[in-house]
Amino acid sequence: MSRKSFALLAASVAMATSVVVAQQNVHINGAGATFPYPIYSKWFSEYGKLHENVQINYQSIGSGGGIRQVTAQTVFFGATDGPMTPEQLQAAPSKILHFPTVLGAVVPVYNVEGVSELKFSGPVLADIFLGKITKWNDAAIAKLNPGVNLPVADITVVHRSDGSGTTYIFVDYLAKLSSEWKEKVGIATSVNWPVGVGGKGNEGVAGLVKQTPGAIGYVELIYALQNKISYGTVQNSAGEFVRASVESVTACASAAVKSMPKDFRVSITNAPGQGVYPISSFTWLLVYENPKDKVQAKAFVDFMKWALSDGQKFAPELGYAPLPAEIVKLELAAIGQIKL
Repeated sequence: MSRKSFALLAASVAMATSVVVAQQNVHINGAGATFPYPIYSKWFSEYGKLHENVQINYQSIGSGGGIRQVTAQTVFFGATDGPMTPEQLQAAPSKILHFPTVLGAVVPVYNVEGVSELKFSGPVLADIFLGKITKWNDAAIAKLNPGVNLPVADITVVHRSDGSGTTYIFVDYLAKLSSEWKEKVGIATSVNWPVGVGGKGNEGVAGLVKQTPGAIGYVELIYALQNKISYGTVQNSAGEFVRASVESVTACASAAVKSMPKDFRVSITNAPGQGVYPISSFTWLLVYENPKDKVQAKAFVDFMKWALSDGQKFAPELGYAPLPAEIVKLELAAIGQIKL
C-alpha cells in the first residue's frame, strides 16, 4: 500500500471514528430539587429532540437528596434551591460548581372555604408556622385583610418532610422578617418544624393542602397553578403586597445582579425595590469542576450552554423567570472552569 493510500485510509478511519464518537449514546443521570422539576423535564425533553444520542434522566427527590447524591457521586449532577453550605462543599470529594438555571417563586398556598384572596406579611407567616397563630380569624391576619370574611377555623400547617430547597427559600425569607424564627428554627433545607404535618416534595405539600380544609403550606408557583390552589400576595420590603409572577420574580433578580458572587451562591429573598415578589430564588445545578467521565462532561456542558440560551424561552410558560442577561454572560464564562 502506497503512503498516499495509507494516508487516505487513515483519514477515513479517523473520520469514521469521530462520527461514531459524535453519535455514541450518552446517558447522564441527575437528581435533586422538586422546585425546578417542571422546567428541567421540559428542557431534557426538548434537548433530547435536538440531540437524540443524549439522554438526561432526572429524579425529583428534593434538594437535600440531590446534594447527598452528587456528593456520593452516584449521579453526574445534582440540583438544589438552597446553595450548598461551606461544610457540605468541604465534604465533597472535589470541587463542586453552582450554576443558576432559572428563577422561581415560593408561594403560601391555603385551603380556606369562601376565601379566594389573602394577603400575608413575613411576620404573620412566621407566627403561623411557629404555631403562634392558630385560627384563620386571628387579629393579625384580619388586620392585613380588611373586609375579608375569615372563618373561625383551625389552621393546619403543612410543610416539607424531606430535605428541600423550597423549604430553604421559605425559611430564609421568614428568618429575615422574624428574629424569633431565626433564633428558634433557623435556615436550612431541613428544619425542626414547631408545628404541622409533612408532605414529600412540592407535589406532596400541594396535595395535602388541597385535600385538607383550613390548611396552609408553601410550594413553588407552578405547583399552585397546576393544582389550582389559592395562593396569597406577600408584603415586600417596600411595603407593597405583591403577587408572584414572572414579572415580579424578574424584578427580584434584577436587584441581585449587582451583588452576584463569583460562585453564584446568593440569597435574593426580601430583595429591595418596587414590584418585587419577596420569596424568590435562583435554582442551581451542581456539577464537579473536574468530572470523571469526560464524554458525559462534554455533553452536559453543551446542554448547559443550550439551557442558558435557547432553553430560557421555555421558562415563562411554566411560571419561572428567565435569568437576567448579565448573569447568563457570567455563567457562560464560568462554564469554562469545567475540565473536559
